[in-house]
Amino acid sequence: MKKIAILGSTGSIGTQTLDIVSKNEDLQVVGISAGQNISMLEEQIRLFQPRLAAVGDEEKAKELRERVRDTNCRVVGGMEGLLELAVMEEAEILVTAIVGMIGIRPTMEAIKAGKDIALANKETLVTAGHLIMPLAKEYGVEILPVDSEHSAIFQCLNGEKEKTIDKLLITASGGPFRGRKRADLENIQVEDALKHPNWAMGQKITIDSATLVNKGLEVMEAKWLFGVDLDHIQVVVQPQSVIHSMIQFTDGSIMAQLGTPDMRLPIQYALYRGARRYLDGERLDFAALGSITFENPDMETFKGLPLAIEAAKRGGSMPTVFNAANEKAVALFLQRKIQFLDIYTIIEEAMENHQVISNPAVEDILKIEQDVYDRIESRW
Repeated sequence: MKKIAILGSTGSIGTQTLDIVSKNEDLQVVGISAGQNISMLEEQIRLFQPRLAAVGDEEKAKELRERVRDTNCRVVGGMEGLLELAVMEEAEILVTAIVGMIGIRPTMEAIKAGKDIALANKETLVTAGHLIMPLAKEYGVEILPVDSEHSAIFQCLNGEKEKTIDKLLITASGGPFRGRKRADLENIQVEDALKHPNWAMGQKITIDSATLVNKGLEVMEAKWLFGVDLDHIQVVVQPQSVIHSMIQFTDGSIMAQLGTPDMRLPIQYALYRGARRYLDGERLDFAALGSITFENPDMETFKGLPLAIEAAKRGGSMPTVFNAANEKAVALFLQRKIQFLDIYTIIEEAMENHQVISNPAVEDILKIEQDVYDRIESRW
């Protein structure tokens, strides 16, 4: 029996993880968490019977505690609750499906407690990769990627030696606005940006896909996950979203992982540490597909990618600034307080106003995040 805990069980990755658990008798959920959605969390508690549930909002935690008094699930709240969930003795693997830099501390504590990490929280490596990867090595912990692109690379490396990597080819769908120019994006509405052509994802990551920020974050993650420098990572637009990423090896051969767009596949692959298990769902029909096409990303229109690469090259605390500015900008866009193209402006301004700290500690990262939030709120 593989026992898992999930940070962020009510989000897109969390609910799909639970779907996998429900179809595999050798998986057991011992801990789950949510930020505020205690109605769904209560449903999950009653269905999966975890021993511990953590709620980010303290008041919501008190409410949930009363609602599930008839169960054997203990409810904890706040950051201390998330940390308790991260290190709970029963769990072997922690699925980090929580959104935002709030995931850094629980992930680090889980590593110190010897838990393998099924990583779906981009911000952890983007902002603190220089801390996370050495820590995982020190404690002998596996970082198992859940992102479809990084999972694809992980799958292609199965049986290969990482030293033979020449280039990572990270694929992108191009998002809902592929082919449009900057002038076409001036009056984009929230509903337009949330219509991803291929993937079913949460709101924040869907907007990030539309701006190509998401692909920039993935480039940053790949650098840390696979120990490849930025000059050996290439983004390729593959609109059909059936090639999830590729590796070019030093002998010139290229290996790709293909499949229908279904996030449950990389989640399941991570939970079973690379072992193949049956997964229901559609299968790729090449005859029906007809063709697979490729393009270069439009770096002038979709500035999220080049800005991310710039932040990664400057290094230190700059990726934190990029990430925090984007988080705040996306939130403002979803609240209809700014226009779509303002997201890029907000990120650029935040990066221009930051003095890089070369080796930021966790405390530095969290302070920088708050400083960026405060500056944006005062300006926008």
